[in-house]
Amino acid sequence: MPILVQSELPAKSILESENIFVMDEKRASTQDIRPLQIAILNLMPLKEDTELDLLRVLSNFPLQVQITFLMIESHESTHVAASHLNKFYTTFSEVKKDYFDGLIITGAPVELMEFEEVEYWEELSSIMEWSKYHVFSTFHVCWGAQAGLYYHHGINKVNLPKKLSGVYVENVIHHSKMLMRGLDDTFFCPQSRYTGEDEEALKKNPELYVVASAEETGSCVILAYSSRQVFVTGHTEYDRYTLDKEYRRDVGKGLDPDIPENYYPDNDPSKRPILSWRTSSNCLYTNWLNLIYQETPYDITKIPPIEDYSYTLFDMYEDK
Repeated sequence: MPILVQSELPAKSILESENIFVMDEKRASTQDIRPLQIAILNLMPLKEDTELDLLRVLSNFPLQVQITFLMIESHESTHVAASHLNKFYTTFSEVKKDYFDGLIITGAPVELMEFEEVEYWEELSSIMEWSKYHVFSTFHVCWGAQAGLYYHHGINKVNLPKKLSGVYVENVIHHSKMLMRGLDDTFFCPQSRYTGEDEEALKKNPELYVVASAEETGSCVILAYSSRQVFVTGHTEYDRYTLDKEYRRDVGKGLDPDIPENYYPDNDPSKRPILSWRTSSNCLYTNWLNLIYQETPYDITKIPPIEDYSYTLFDMYEDK
């Protein structure tokens, strides 16, 4: 897929070295096609790493996708240069009158705080409310999924006995949902979190549809409003070494972390991590983009409010 990004974005040269087709603005302007408009609200501290992780998994769709990186105004990022943010990111106040085919809300290292205690919770709440009317489908990741489930559906997070870290086998419950189409009965998903969902509350909520889960991780992929809201509690977008970097960071902080499960050969951190989730990750994100492509109006300003939307191609198939 040709990903459309700004010409000087550092991730562009890295992606091109991996034979991923990245199109800059000049070339895109010569093609007569409406690209999908995807916004990424990047809440992760190492923003450039997250940019790469997400652009990789968005690179397998055959149509143009125009990426807009969003940043929070009510929080000052300290792990990325201000010049990078000023050059490649925009703010919610600058785009709140615009419409997007899709929005990705990333995780954030604030999961042990109550939602209302997070410095930028009010601004994030405004963005999530806006997404119901200005975005066709929102893909929430890890803490972003917890925040979305809490804001939209009143599902609170719960503390886990210890950090859930590693690569886990998730079970597909409903192959009929197109978001799951093409996946095997099980797939691998990296997890890195201290909190989980209130599983009983999830089961009792008629608006939420769990389509993949595992005993070790709980619910992994959750849908609402005919897939216009997607909540993924893990990190299918992670690169081979992302969990490795997090593990070594925690070791350096003296946190004595457990070795990530099912990740290093022979459970040995000195060995190269096993990459076992790339295929399923690509399938998941491509399915999401396919939903957007097939269902979003060509006139993007005519996206129906989320509560008025009840039918999608993702609901056409009966469970097998």
